[in-house]
Amino acid sequence: APLLSVVPSIATAPALVLVGAFMVRPIVKVNWLQLHEAIPAFLAMVLIPFTYSITQGIIWGFLSYTILKLANGKKSEISIALLVIDAFCVLALVL
Repeated sequence: APLLSVVPSIATAPALVLVGAFMVRPIVKVNWLQLHEAIPAFLAMVLIPFTYSITQGIIWGFLSYTILKLANGKKSEISIALLVIDAFCVLALVL
């Protein structure tokens, strides 16, 4: 921590821009023609900056993915692990 306090906060801006650029690369791997996959990805991408919360973006991405899979009749593609994550997401929203 003392070593990091020597670096001025303005010097971290280029590194954050570079990290943001690296985070954009996986967007091309999203199958934008499959709406049950594209909508959760879009919600997560949009809600993270608009709510200033990575947590909120990820929560709504997970929940919308599960809801859309259930609505499309693809219940078999929903794993137990995803349901556990969704339970924690709902718990985080309630608390």
